Amino acid sequence: MLDLKSIYLYFLSVKKITIKNIRGFFFSTTLYNKRLLTESPTRFFFYPNPYLLSPFLNHKETLLKISKFEANYFWNNSKNKSDIKSLHSFLWLNLIDRKNDKESMKKIVSDWIKSYGNYKKEVWDENILSKRIIAWISNADLFLDKKEDKFLKFFTTYLIKQVNFLKKNLNVITYDTTKISCLASIILSGLVFKEYYLNYNFGMRELKRIIDNFFDKNGFPKNRNAENLILFLQHFIIIKEWIQNAQEIVPEYLNDIIDKNLICLNSLKNESKNLPLFNGTTEKNLDSFYLYLTKLNYIFDKKLKLVGQIQIIKNKKNILYFDSGEPPIYEYSKDYQSGPLSFEYFNEGNKIITNCGYGRKISKKTQLISKFTSAQSTLCLNDTSVVKFQRNNLINKTFGSTISDGFKIFDAAREENKNDINVSATHNAYLSRYGYLHKREIKIFKKDGNVKGIDTLIKKKNVPQGLGFSIRFHIYPGISATKTISGQSILLQINQKKSWILISESHNLEIEKGLFMGRNRIVNNDCAVIYGNTNQQDTCIKWELKRSI
Repeated sequence: MLDLKSIYLYFLSVKKITIKNIRGFFFSTTLYNKRLLTESPTRFFFYPNPYLLSPFLNHKETLLKISKFEANYFWNNSKNKSDIKSLHSFLWLNLIDRKNDKESMKKIVSDWIKSYGNYKKEVWDENILSKRIIAWISNADLFLDKKEDKFLKFFTTYLIKQVNFLKKNLNVITYDTTKISCLASIILSGLVFKEYYLNYNFGMRELKRIIDNFFDKNGFPKNRNAENLILFLQHFIIIKEWIQNAQEIVPEYLNDIIDKNLICLNSLKNESKNLPLFNGTTEKNLDSFYLYLTKLNYIFDKKLKLVGQIQIIKNKKNILYFDSGEPPIYEYSKDYQSGPLSFEYFNEGNKIITNCGYGRKISKKTQLISKFTSAQSTLCLNDTSVVKFQRNNLINKTFGSTISDGFKIFDAAREENKNDINVSATHNAYLSRYGYLHKREIKIFKKDGNVKGIDTLIKKKNVPQGLGFSIRFHIYPGISATKTISGQSILLQINQKKSWILISESHNLEIEKGLFMGRNRIVNNDCAVIYGNTNQQDTCIKWELKRSI
């Protein structure tokens, strides 16, 4: 059954898809393609350093020799979407041996223009198009001969045509995560071609608007997805480097957001060289990105204890992350995972307790499962997620699986003394449906890194009979879980020399088979679960995670 918000989004979806189809038809017309043609730039003001594109590459850094391929190979053998995206983005130009024959490269680019120089839906997608513009400009020396004006004019005509397309359609791009790449390509065109300097001014105005709207005061994305820090930093830094190469003054707001993004990233980075799995984040090793930052002299040691309402407790060789934040507004909630008060725990570089993660390359059904509260290391009441997600296929196709209702966080706190660090918070997600508030307190001891937790269900009004709860502790893949004879503890074997034990003296613990999706694929793991019943009263569940060996 659709509520008023869902009905509103449904009609917005219908409207958006209808307009998109009409626009797509118009884009394919000769009239529209002629309107995109404007004055051809006469020369490059500077050639951007191709190395700046390194973070955008998903390939091994091996040199490719174009002479081994037929030019038509690239365009006649792209049969699936992955191939199309990879080939038509032209990011592979960065892997080309710079000693390659210019004529071979020129033919490949020329053939592409002849075949795809007018609008074609799949290869003129904003994500592909923006990357192609940046890749062409950054690698123009591979196929441009400074002495040959004829091909230069031909090439820049169709390059600017694509830039013009992005400018004209920027306002219909829904997500800032897509728009940032488009803006980068528009800004670059205005820097390298002085005839199009207005593109630079236009792009920078839009860039500031994104910065003002998409980030909180500490520079963390308002969608609460830490992985977006990397995406935006990649673009902010490359734009800054281009501006400096063009001998322009870098705006202070750009320097400021880079500094803030880096501090957030540095604060969240864990011992496994990746980010905690909250709200759409996947496992992504940061070593290469940090190497990239170091080479460009972007080094920040400052750290925060609270980033995007994620409490960060770092003590010696232990790290605990605690999500004390509310869900983002629905416009930003496409990747949100409903895990308030969930936590992740690391010891000596080993992740022990995790959330399930969010796989972008898995099925839509499994992706939705990863959003449920049961997929996070927190309490779940009556097997019900704390938020509802849009289930309408049309809405999901248009806006993603956005939330249809939210909740509030109360009394978020952090206390520290010489012996321990304590974090706590309460949410009301179950109040209207089941009459309970959920409060969680987690204490980590400085001496040994042991963790104690208390989950309390606070009765605020009449509650249903037979209301059950489950508290899940998702065990990181590779760690074996074994139930002890008492039934009140589970042994977690990290390796041959190290093990931990999860204890709940007041309730029985069970081991279930779980799914881990943080690596963009499904991996089997174990999940420790505390089950119980509220008995229509206040309910307190105590548990402990401590070193065994």
